[in-house]
Amino acid sequence: MELFKQDHSTNLLPYDGIVNYYGSILNPDRSDIFLKILLQDIVWQNDEAVIFGKRIITNRKVAWYGDSSYEYTYSNSTKKALPWTESLIFLKNLVQEKSEFVFNSCLLNLYHNGNEGMAWHSDDEKSLGKNTIIASLSFGAERKFCFKHKKSGEQISLFLEHGSLLIMKGETQTNWLHSLPKSKRILTQRINLTFRTILDPY
Repeated sequence: MELFKQDHSTNLLPYDGIVNYYGSILNPDRSDIFLKILLQDIVWQNDEAVIFGKRIITNRKVAWYGDSSYEYTYSNSTKKALPWTESLIFLKNLVQEKSEFVFNSCLLNLYHNGNEGMAWHSDDEKSLGKNTIIASLSFGAERKFCFKHKKSGEQISLFLEHGSLLIMKGETQTNWLHSLPKSKRILTQRINLTFRTILDPY
């Protein structure tokens, strides 16, 4: 049952990409349950990035799951996918039903509070292919999510609710950056699942 009805056919971006927001696709009780399950069952690790030759360890934690042991490299750090958990399979099927697209992998991020965020970036790695579709499912604290056009600098933002789904597709990753700004007023945790399609190297 959907608690909130959203017109997900509306494109939130004014040009050069497509972003659709579905709002909450799970009611608050079920969203609470999945938040607890993901905190307990996922193999969380501190993220690593190599910036100007220096290895940075983040407070934010990550996990990488997939149909196969796909390797995914970003910020000069490579991760190998773990096999799906039962809860991730359920959520993947739900997202695939809503988005009408099939995904083979998922990158999860755990933000302990508003002191942790994500800087401007695009998910445009070669392993994802051109004009990739990414489905973003959020649990926990409601957080602001921002887009910035790479050339014009125009910005669009929205708040991602507990249990909500956001789809980025078309030329979004080519033309827009996105970020999760830090906020001192956010005291609780948030988990974000980004379902993706890794191109089969074989």
